[in-house]
Amino acid sequence: MAISGGGLAAVRKPEDHPRIETSKIGVLLVNLGTPDGTDKTSMRRYLKEFLSDKRVIEWPRAIWLPVLYGIVLNTRPKKSGALYDKIWNRERNESPLRTYTRSQGEKLGAALASYPEIIVDWGMRYGQPSIEQALERLDSAGCKRVLMFPLYPQYSATTTATVNDKFFEALIKMRYMPATRTVPSYQDEAVYIDALATSIEKHYAALDFEPEVLIASYHGIPQSYFNRGDPYPCHCWKTTRLLRERLGWSEDKLITCFQSRFGPEEWMQPYTDKTLEKLAKDGVKSVAVFNPGFVSDCLETLEEIAGEGAEIFRHNGGVNFTHVPCLNDSGEGMKVIEELVRRELQGWI
Repeated sequence: MAISGGGLAAVRKPEDHPRIETSKIGVLLVNLGTPDGTDKTSMRRYLKEFLSDKRVIEWPRAIWLPVLYGIVLNTRPKKSGALYDKIWNRERNESPLRTYTRSQGEKLGAALASYPEIIVDWGMRYGQPSIEQALERLDSAGCKRVLMFPLYPQYSATTTATVNDKFFEALIKMRYMPATRTVPSYQDEAVYIDALATSIEKHYAALDFEPEVLIASYHGIPQSYFNRGDPYPCHCWKTTRLLRERLGWSEDKLITCFQSRFGPEEWMQPYTDKTLEKLAKDGVKSVAVFNPGFVSDCLETLEEIAGEGAEIFRHNGGVNFTHVPCLNDSGEGMKVIEELVRRELQGWI
């Protein structure tokens, strides 16, 4: 609009002026990512993108890339594909992570339906649909304000930061760049802690045994990353402490462990697999494990914990093992996502 004579007058556009819709607000949910299939080619493509990320593997490129291309990408795709095949959503022909992320996007869109200016979309840091593709869809729909939500409760450079990297990298390519906001980590948000507690209480109520120990198993990072300033372990410990206080439990009933280590260097400890082995050998007969750092169930929760973790525990003398599902698209999980999104949209809606 142009100001004329103290009022507003419509701008006269040339006949060939492109139509630009600018009245919408985009909300973009972003999770880690997923291969397109369990075959070797799909797995290699996914692992190449994931393990080439300098935020994930901080080794010097001259050392890491020969290892990646000479060894890892020639051996790991087949093994990883077999593991993904165990948890694959065959009805949709996709991983559970993609299924849940899509559902989270759809349910959030329904929850915000009273705001016709809001468009909710979702994407992945690695694999499809990419962050850039999702951002292009929002741009085409006229979203000139975009709230991007990295779906990681605890901040790490290997997760939250690399999602931000890719998001802003996609923005660089845009001529008409939207105003943007990102949702911060929420490791100590009351709505998140309460959702975790509620999910645990509901799961326990359906069991025919009482777990002696509950393990909060977080995806690990190398010890060196923590030494260089990554706050992730501190965020994990804080989540566990607040949840312990919320449940009214002792320190030995709810403990923190780290899983999914990769490569030769030392990772954050204690390790989940070693802890399960020790608990069983020490005479503990019943345990539960949950994954508060994962918004959605995926390979690391369904295969590594619910599958492999259970085998380790029972093989070493344990009897009762249960895995508490992630929040996924449950009512508790969606309440967390919706509350944080509504808060971060203040001033825009």
